[in-house]
Order: sequence, then structure tokens, then C-alpha cells
Amino acid sequence: MFMGEYLHTIDNKGRLIFPAKFRDELGELFIATKGLDNCLFVYTRSEWAILEEKLKKLPLAKPEARAFVRFFFSGAAELECDKQGRVLLPTNLREYARLDKEVVVIGVSTRIEVWNKAAWDEYNQQVSPTVAEIAENLADLGI
Repeated sequence: MFMGEYLHTIDNKGRLIFPAKFRDELGELFIATKGLDNCLFVYTRSEWAILEEKLKKLPLAKPEARAFVRFFFSGAAELECDKQGRVLLPTNLREYARLDKEVVVIGVSTRIEVWNKAAWDEYNQQVSPTVAEIAENLADLGI
């Protein structure tokens, strides 16, 4: 399980160092893709396989399903850490998430999210005042 929040920087070659705790769980090869809320989603290969199976079951006749599958898979890239623990993030993914220098790497249970620091700060300012209301709504779902 991934959890925690870590501030990191991307070097001028587009490389990011994931927290050591995350690298151990990610394994040698892992998948990064365009996530929701303009961040990146990073999955272990086994979690990616589970997600892939779920996405395969979406009805191709529905335009929303096709759009979502295209969005997720077109941005996906298989990545690996170098000996120093750095990961080269593809240009298209860095541009999508507006990752330049300061980034926040967070653990979200079965995935990692990589955020532009300013976007993460803005997101937290918007969500924090409504967390109690969100929790009430989720209680109806048994959470």
C-alpha cells in the first residue's frame, strides 16, 4: 500500500526520484499514465493488470467508455528507476501534469500520484473545507 506525501524536484533532464519506500514496492518496472485532476497515476505492474482487465470490460459502444480507455492507455508508459533511484518521466506526461521543478509525490493506496506542487496546494485549499461533507456523503456508501 502506498501512503504519505513527499516533496521532490524534477531535474533538468526530466528525472524524478521516487521515495525509497515507494521504489521498493513499485518493483523494477511500473506504469505511469495521465491521471485525473491533471496529475500522473503510477501503478505497479500487478495493479495495472487489474485496472487493464476492468477497462477491457467497458462497453465499446459507449463513447464515454472509448474516450476514457483512450485517455488512460494513450498516456501510459512503462518506466523503471536507474541505479540512483531516478525515473525519467516522458515529456508528454510532464506536460500533461505541468510538472516542471517542484512536485509532490503522494501515496493513494494502490497507486502513486505525482502532482505539480502549486496544483497540489490549490487542490488541498479547495478540498479541505469540504472534507467533512465528503465524508458524510461517503458514509452512505458504507465507507
